[in-house]
Amino acid sequence: MAAQALKQPGASSGSTQSATLLNVILRLVLLLAIDGFLIWFALSAFAEGYTPLGIVIVVIAAAVNYIILVKDMYPLRWMLAGLILMVMFAIWPILLTVFVAFTNYGDGHLLTKVQSIELLQQERYLPEGGAAYSWTGYQNEAGEYVLWLQNEAGEGFVAFPGTALIPASEATGLGELNEDGIPDSIEGYQKLNALQVASDQTIPSIQFGSELDGVQIRSAQEAAQLQPKYEYDEATDTLTNLETGIRYSPVEGDWTSERGETLPFGFRASVGTSNFTRFFDSPALRGPLVRIITWNFAFAFLSVFTTFSLGLAIAYIYNDRSLPGRKIIQSFLLIPYTIPSLITIIIWRGMFNNQLGVINRTLEDLFGIAPAWFIDPTLAKIAILVVNLWLGYPYFMLICSGALQAIPEDLYEAARVDGANAWQRFFKITLPLLLVSVGPLLVASFVYNFNNFNLIFLFIEGGPPIANSATRAGHTDILISYVYNFAFASGRAKEYGLGSAITIIIFIIVAVITLFQFRYTKMWEEVGEGV
Repeated sequence: MAAQALKQPGASSGSTQSATLLNVILRLVLLLAIDGFLIWFALSAFAEGYTPLGIVIVVIAAAVNYIILVKDMYPLRWMLAGLILMVMFAIWPILLTVFVAFTNYGDGHLLTKVQSIELLQQERYLPEGGAAYSWTGYQNEAGEYVLWLQNEAGEGFVAFPGTALIPASEATGLGELNEDGIPDSIEGYQKLNALQVASDQTIPSIQFGSELDGVQIRSAQEAAQLQPKYEYDEATDTLTNLETGIRYSPVEGDWTSERGETLPFGFRASVGTSNFTRFFDSPALRGPLVRIITWNFAFAFLSVFTTFSLGLAIAYIYNDRSLPGRKIIQSFLLIPYTIPSLITIIIWRGMFNNQLGVINRTLEDLFGIAPAWFIDPTLAKIAILVVNLWLGYPYFMLICSGALQAIPEDLYEAARVDGANAWQRFFKITLPLLLVSVGPLLVASFVYNFNNFNLIFLFIEGGPPIANSATRAGHTDILISYVYNFAFASGRAKEYGLGSAITIIIFIIVAVITLFQFRYTKMWEEVGEGV
């Protein structure tokens, strides 16, 4: 018994060591799997020209290894997945927006410089004196192609990839010729129609024949002795059009000639602060900008004021515990908050419809009027504020209900003893104490409504349009919807660089407003004093 008792501690120690060793092995296997995935991800990003993303992945990989391998970082292991997701979906988009704002990234500039050169060098042209043929395609069971070519003189040739053209008189295995002089088959190959051949996207890149007499399919009817149209000179960093002799140099992501002509495939490049200066200097952008910014501030302020006022009024009324059925009524008043805003906005859009909406039908039956909600700028703004009031008041009703219950009843009793009436108690006690806790949420609501893209876009798409505006702009557009219309939805090329630059400008405006409100309303100080 004593011997067995002496052996037990050693056995326990051995099992602990085994468990620790197994834990280490599992940790290392998991780390190798994570590293393998991150290395593949980073290499793919670098290969595709997304260098900033590749750098972020490398930093994440280094952080993961450090957290898992270093003993002092043990507590962070439990938050590792959350930290990675935060970097990828919160920090990285912010960094990417800042990076893109200083580039020309957008339609026509999505490629890297190397990809742009490769794409342009794939273009072909028919040089002077080059032969052109009509063609018919054939394919064998292995999927290989051969062409039957005919020149203007009616002479036929068989063209295999990589070998010289074979005149019809020397070719073997030809089937019976039809009335157009085209064989029904070539030995081992079956005749195809032009659509069957054209469905293979690799066909235009195949050279049939040798390097001297080889041809490529140019269209559904023609194959020709095509030559590369552009030649890149690495020493001078220029592209030369071999057909015209014009030389193109890279200028801010565009291959530009001396006469200012550009090639269709540009590339991503840094443009400095030109996106920011363009936003302020462009007459087309600057035209409706003052009107849009003014409405943006008015919309955010009025939205916060109306939703807070209605929410507080309802909360104040139903704060009376003696009111019968107050909980059931409060539950019904929360219904707008439980329905997704997307559905609510679309429903209100239908209700405000000028011809078929229930609001206009009711007004016409009762008063004989049918307001043009989506045509008149003032009525459109009123309609938007009404919809936002419906969407926002339940939020402030909930918040104010909780804040009102936190105000001590003794203060009201003392005020009644001093002879204060209901209005005096509200403005001297309720509202000041309420703003201490609700004030920061008012600032947050102002910031949210300042960028309330969903309501503006889904309800009226920023309309009605501003007359004689050089860009797509509407009377109810706010900055974020105006940026979206200008950079992405105006029927022109998408300009992600410009959109990112304007987004940063909007962020600075909102940040300044927020700091101003916190600083001069002394919300931080008051909250701190109340703790």
